[in-house]
Amino acid sequence: MCGRFTLTADINTLQETFPWVTIPSGMAPRFNIAPSQPVAVVANDGANKLDFFVWGLIPSWAKDPSIGSRMINARAETLAEKPSFRNAFRRRRCLVLADGFFEWQKIQEPSNRLRKQPMYIQLADGKPFAFAGLWESWNSPDGSNILSCAIITTQPNELMASIHDRMPVILPEESYLDWLQPGEVNTSSLVKLLAPYQAGPMKAYPVSTIVNNPANDLPATIQPL
Repeated sequence: MCGRFTLTADINTLQETFPWVTIPSGMAPRFNIAPSQPVAVVANDGANKLDFFVWGLIPSWAKDPSIGSRMINARAETLAEKPSFRNAFRRRRCLVLADGFFEWQKIQEPSNRLRKQPMYIQLADGKPFAFAGLWESWNSPDGSNILSCAIITTQPNELMASIHDRMPVILPEESYLDWLQPGEVNTSSLVKLLAPYQAGPMKAYPVSTIVNNPANDLPATIQPL
């Protein structure tokens, strides 16, 4: 799964990486983004602008928004069948902007006790990238509207396999516009995009357990041990 990530890049770096996206000024760096918080998204609505959606997808048919806490990730292998995700897969796709993510590696100590070591994973060059995501619009009984999203996960690559049995789908730059095709599409043409990212251009290192607390949105969360 993917349960925490970062977006620490400044606006100039983001604009260089996503030159076709309108990016608002005044974005603060985020070092420990957690579920239920706003995340930076580019939706397939044709506007090519960065917006902020709640992380945790709320299907349009949901009775209340609490279901979103269980919908932060969507498995690539079952998108076309799952009622919570299949319509969004066909019609409402997005990029979720990031420049790193966390995963917890299980380590067996000499005492046979298992501990979870947080690991921080990036592209080797530190550049921002985009997760493949799905989004939804949910209308509450009081008339308000919530835009929400989920990050798609897939099998791990060689780097991630030693850390966890899943990883988020990181889209190659050349696939961004294919993923963001507006309107309904034949999803068979998109399935091939949901593959593990190549391990070679990635790096991972252990970080402090302070990342375990979502309140710690600090540069120290990504400092190598």
